[in-house]
Amino acid sequence: MKRKTYILKEIKLSLDKSSEAAISFAKKKIKALNLFSKETEFFIYRRSVDARKKDAIKLVYAVAISGNWTESEEDKLKQNGLSLLSEQKPLIEYGSEELKARPLIVGSGPAGMYAALLLAENGYKPILIERGASVSERAMQIEGFSSSRILDENSNIQFGAGGAGTFSDGKLVTRINDPYSAYVIERFIEFGAPESIRYLAKPHIGTDYLQGIVDKILNKVVALGGEVLYHTCFEGVKKLSDGSLFVKTNKGDISCGPLVLAIGHSARDTYGTLISSGFSLEAKPFSVGVRIEHLRKNIDEAMYGDYASHPALSSAEYSLSADTDKRGVYTFCMCPGGQVVAAASENGGVVVNGMSNHARDGMNSNSAVAVSVFREDYGNTPMKAIEFQRKIERAAFSSGGNNYNAPICTVGDFLNSKFGSEPTAVMPTYMDGKGCTLSKLDDFLPSFVCESLRNGLLSFDKKLKGFASDSAVLTGAETRTSSPIRILRNEARLALGEDLIYPCGEGAGYAGGITSASLDGIHTAQAIMKRYKPYELI
Repeated sequence: MKRKTYILKEIKLSLDKSSEAAISFAKKKIKALNLFSKETEFFIYRRSVDARKKDAIKLVYAVAISGNWTESEEDKLKQNGLSLLSEQKPLIEYGSEELKARPLIVGSGPAGMYAALLLAENGYKPILIERGASVSERAMQIEGFSSSRILDENSNIQFGAGGAGTFSDGKLVTRINDPYSAYVIERFIEFGAPESIRYLAKPHIGTDYLQGIVDKILNKVVALGGEVLYHTCFEGVKKLSDGSLFVKTNKGDISCGPLVLAIGHSARDTYGTLISSGFSLEAKPFSVGVRIEHLRKNIDEAMYGDYASHPALSSAEYSLSADTDKRGVYTFCMCPGGQVVAAASENGGVVVNGMSNHARDGMNSNSAVAVSVFREDYGNTPMKAIEFQRKIERAAFSSGGNNYNAPICTVGDFLNSKFGSEPTAVMPTYMDGKGCTLSKLDDFLPSFVCESLRNGLLSFDKKLKGFASDSAVLTGAETRTSSPIRILRNEARLALGEDLIYPCGEGAGYAGGITSASLDGIHTAQAIMKRYKPYELI
């Protein structure tokens, strides 16, 4: 017999029942099947909310049941609807090739951070370079930006320790089915994330926790013999005739072995450098739009009805989509009880994003409302994709007053093609509401985007009452929903035509969010380890 874990799903309980009631239900189920023993262990594997019926909201649990099962007992569990838990830790295999120099990772976002951590823990002593600042320095820069209006193009909400995810809601939901997903969650908990992310169906960490977690992970890399170099910007690659590789930076050349390009989705100058150096890149579809803000209590009431203030329920989340003619419109990166933040990374452009702390107890809830942009909309080349985004950001900068104020308007004005209504019930949160300028969305967004947004808002209002209320506030421009570019790689995760360079993560076009980027970093580190001996053995 081998100890295995099976999952009992769809245990629906009223809001006044605790998780212990779910455990008790599972125990009764196992006892009824005559499979209970003193070695059997039970724990909450997942908890979600079923709010489809506003008058009968339920908590839905999945309970994990661990035991030493015989083959016939496992068959019995499967026949009664339980499924085997197949979570895994990363498989570590060491290769036989000798490293000429230490692995080097460009970018300290989730992909680069997890690649560096796994390599460091296995004796590869990686060097991680980051164009931006450490967490503490970066936090001060971001806080000071709203008053100084002086943007550091290398260290901001997009760039710096932990990448763009450090100053976000810290959502860990992923749409990919990867056996290492639970491992990513466990590592975040190990470095200080709340235990609740282990079982929540839509786990989130929160910006307040993330800053400390990122610091601890990067410090761990250093403690294991790696290096983290801040304010060190990638400027290209130099290859010698003997196969040696050097990374060119603003602080000089660095010799490296395998090179991981975890550059993040906003590294536009790096994309240009790679294109001019002959790397194979392709343009991708992406999305642009705005942030919408409602009062958190109104979203809670729309989602939960009379249960809105029930202590068993956290701030409500929504995920909405609609098809308008040939384009999709959808909500993205929903931040309950959060704020809209200044996310520009280039002078003369305005970009917005969403952020919330773990408690999600702010006055407003916000999300991106994004419209699909296809390759044919901008010319189907990588640099034209970037220029499409940049043109919107510069127009938003101009519309806001050329001082990093964000252009805003009420939903009522937008839907009725009016201008000038001041926010009343819902007050904008961008730069604490002090950096906003009444504008027309049509002044900075393409007409097809505005048309789709109008149709999408009306569609969403039918699904979530009050979504398109006149008092809701729209803030622009949301342009960094994902990378508009993919750096092509082969099955070995190497850039096409390269033998030492590994494109990785969201910036390379292979992930979309903290968890999937972390997973791509892990798989890339595995590929390197499977090929090379640990550096410490050389």
